[in-house]
Amino acid sequence: MEKKNKNVLIVGAGIAGMEAAAQLSELGYEINVIEKEALSGGHVNQWYKTFPYFDSSKTVVDFTSRNNEKLNFFTETEITFAEKNGLGFKINTDKNRQILADAVLLATGFEVFDAHRKEEYGYGIFKHVISNADLERNFINGWPEEGNSPRRFAFIHCVGSRDAKAGNLYCSKVCCATAVKQAIEIRQHFPNSEVYCLYMDLRMFGKHYEEMFQAAQEKYGIHFVRARLSEVNQNMDNTLLIKVEDTLTSRPMKLTVDYIVLMSGMEPALKSSELAKFFGLPLDENGFFESAQALVSENKTCVEGVFLAGAATGPKTIVETINDARSAALSIHHYLQNLS
Repeated sequence: MEKKNKNVLIVGAGIAGMEAAAQLSELGYEINVIEKEALSGGHVNQWYKTFPYFDSSKTVVDFTSRNNEKLNFFTETEITFAEKNGLGFKINTDKNRQILADAVLLATGFEVFDAHRKEEYGYGIFKHVISNADLERNFINGWPEEGNSPRRFAFIHCVGSRDAKAGNLYCSKVCCATAVKQAIEIRQHFPNSEVYCLYMDLRMFGKHYEEMFQAAQEKYGIHFVRARLSEVNQNMDNTLLIKVEDTLTSRPMKLTVDYIVLMSGMEPALKSSELAKFFGLPLDENGFFESAQALVSENKTCVEGVFLAGAATGPKTIVETINDARSAALSIHHYLQNLS
């Protein structure tokens, strides 16, 4: 078939890029994948379990990597130049490789908000203030202080999201559900612990998210407090004193805990602006890639032959990312079938 003579370059080997690659390779296209890291799978490689079903993250990575043997992989590689080449594209990499592509899919994912930027939360200052990403590593690699089990935990929602001071007005979408998942995992790991979730608003919008939230309260006894954090201090015994305002009662509240977990949100991938210039693409007001028609065709860009998938256009859950990758693959397939 004519389509088998066409090839696609996918930038990013997270679950969006890998799922799109799997779909397009099954359709017979030659697929080149550029990934800046050494492994495919993206951030999901650093997650212990996924919400709301508590499946292993490895299940997701293995599924999206099902056609790896059919792909041309270029890991630890980044684009240094790109230009239109007839109906296709010519791309140069930092490994002095040139790739010709009939279509390009940008599946560059996201960065986790750097909690150091919220100094008032004490990240990088107090030892027991950690991020959601740090906590996932503890679940995977083992808790660093198993012999001295911590008793009280506080999860701080919306760190770097819905925050004008941090420059991110948008909701990162996954933080509330991740906090509930991780709070349950803490109670499973430390059955005698107390866990508090200090939230701005709870946005449990997905299938079975509400049931997970109900289980967190009824089965695991997790406390949910609508609160605004004002200050964190460390006590002489390394416990942490949190001062908040309970925004339902408008009263101040103090809480002493052993660990604070900051729910850092999503930000655009670091090289988004550079890639946007290479391909002549606009970024939206938040720094994510802007679709040509976000309402009805989020995968298409204003440049013919360049497509988008996953968190490259904004925060998404795993389910949304995989579905979006499949949509992008279908859009690319239709484009290449009509390419003369």
